[in-house]
Amino acid sequence: MPTTTVISNATALITMNPRRQEIADGALALEGSQIVWVGASADLPARYADRARAAGQSDPARQSCSHFDARGKIVLPGFINTHHHFYQTLTRVLPAAQNAVLFDWLKILYPIWAELTPADLHVSTQLALTELLLSGCTSSSDHHYLWPNGSRLDDQFAAAEEIGVRFHGARGSVSLGESQGGLPPDRVTEDEAAILEDCRRVIETYHDARRFAMRRVVLAPGSPFSVSQDLMRESAALARSFGPKMDIHLHTHLAETVDEEDFCLARFGCRLGNYAELLGWTGDDVWHAHCVHLNESGIRLFAQTRTGVAHCPTSNMRLANGIAPVRAMRDAGVNVGLGVDGSASNDGGHLLEEARQSLLLQRVLGDPQAMTAREALEIATLGGAAVLGRDDIGALAPGMAADVIGFDLSAPTFAGGAVHDPVAALVFCSPQPVDFAFVNGRLLVEDGMPRHIDTPRLVERHNRAALALLRRAEGG
Repeated sequence: MPTTTVISNATALITMNPRRQEIADGALALEGSQIVWVGASADLPARYADRARAAGQSDPARQSCSHFDARGKIVLPGFINTHHHFYQTLTRVLPAAQNAVLFDWLKILYPIWAELTPADLHVSTQLALTELLLSGCTSSSDHHYLWPNGSRLDDQFAAAEEIGVRFHGARGSVSLGESQGGLPPDRVTEDEAAILEDCRRVIETYHDARRFAMRRVVLAPGSPFSVSQDLMRESAALARSFGPKMDIHLHTHLAETVDEEDFCLARFGCRLGNYAELLGWTGDDVWHAHCVHLNESGIRLFAQTRTGVAHCPTSNMRLANGIAPVRAMRDAGVNVGLGVDGSASNDGGHLLEEARQSLLLQRVLGDPQAMTAREALEIATLGGAAVLGRDDIGALAPGMAADVIGFDLSAPTFAGGAVHDPVAALVFCSPQPVDFAFVNGRLLVEDGMPRHIDTPRLVERHNRAALALLRRAEGG
């Protein structure tokens, strides 16, 4: 019998269902990995109310029941992160890279990242996912494209399984090193035939296309300019060769800087959106990170082809790349999700903060109605689900995955705001850590703390790895 969990008495329950219902004194019932009922606590069906009352009693038939009191909390679907580089938690705020633009930033950091080991990849994945989980993120992708010293995507899947966050692991790649005009050292590039062979291997080994899947594989060359055109096309062809039932998605960086747009015009005689189309990189199975400098025709193209975008507001500001035209994208019908981006270009991994930044960054252009708090939360949930190609996460409704988060409205930060509009307070007020989080029906965070992770020990291991990585890069 699946475990039954009843969550009730929520001050506000934000469903993100098609009617965008917000239920005062809300409740929901979970059976195993899915939601089976949502509504007001007063309307909780007797079968779930009885189970909630029986929770914790000694009868073995009742021990599969639990009741979670969400009084004083706002409850939402788990947030979804659509772009990250987990390994960069190891190189946060390095002095030499704090004030550099993107290309200089990469040149500083690539020689350090070339020393990554499988153990580094494992611990940084765990740290990044724990940080995300504590911000309310229950599903995340990661764009990993450097595989030195025997590291493999397998290391990330093993780490993600231990943390328990729903994970879309990207088999990324770079094949053009310094000797071929690229940015990374030649020693971290890979042979393109070997890349494609390993892409097939990880798909066949790890990809789970079923509903409520906890792990999926994404094919993700680093950017259209860090691999050959052939590899871009072959990666798309390989992903699509598995057919719609497997639904392998594609991801890369695009239009992050002005220099990238200028290079594309000079080298290929077209703009970035058109270049992506020429490579076969548009469609509802593709999403691109950033798209800061996507022009009007590119936006129309992405809308027509259902190509998705991962918006990374903090990173775009941190590296002085500009402001992505999210309002224009949304108005045109482009699917937009949020990404925290790499922890060395953001130095944080808080999805609620990204929702807040997305609202503020659209308004800074001069229109106070350019984005609302509720739209920012929609992008963080339903937007992310659409970008990742999933219809089983991003909303609280029967038949959806049991990914549920709650924030404590009694936090001092919300005082004076939550009494007026708790939904807007979540975005307008300073971002808070999550109070509780269920992922796939498992309670992973309670009272603001992970139940299954020794966080101080994880931080200690991670910091030792970060210092050792820098010493190796410096020849120590």
